[in-house]
Amino acid sequence: MRRVVYTAVALATVLLLSLTGCSNDPPNPNPRASAPLTAVPLDLPRYMGTWYIIANIPYFAERDMVGSRAEWKLRPDGKIDDSYYGRKKSFDAPEKHYQFLDTPVPGKEGGEWSVQLFWPVHVTQLTLYVDPDYHYTILGYPGKNLGWIFSRERDMSDDTYRALLGRLDAMGYDTSRFRRVPQRPDQLGKAGFSSPGDKD
Repeated sequence: MRRVVYTAVALATVLLLSLTGCSNDPPNPNPRASAPLTAVPLDLPRYMGTWYIIANIPYFAERDMVGSRAEWKLRPDGKIDDSYYGRKKSFDAPEKHYQFLDTPVPGKEGGEWSVQLFWPVHVTQLTLYVDPDYHYTILGYPGKNLGWIFSRERDMSDDTYRALLGRLDAMGYDTSRFRRVPQRPDQLGKAGFSSPGDKD
């Protein structure tokens, strides 16, 4: 039993180090790297639903995933059921599902969530941008070592993608670290997209 507890603590520590930037992340060359991130206010009921993961900074938990998406559902208690879906390496692979519980932080107008990865591990997630029509959104973590671009649709034009990267650059992110997530088989291997087996 003690060994199980130690293993769980070790895994939680590794996960937290990875998510909070205390790992081997490269230096951020953006001149605005030290500027703090600010969450935007949200209409939470409107923000709920399905969001496709268009791009992210690759990290161990989502590396090699294709066709990934998040589904958020607002609960009567004000918390959010957060479901992640994706396929490992191939669109023919079975779909994986991970479940989290998010709590909007009081006083942050819905834009900052405390995400329970598993008990008792929580991380802070910020909504950094959402367009007026709630078609696109950008999420990040305070350390800027992780970031995501989401869309209501599987496809995003190159112009829209570049515009959202421009917003991330203005926030102080190293946008060279972002890779697009394949949402269709014909995107595998294309320039700018993650490919199964990539290290970064």
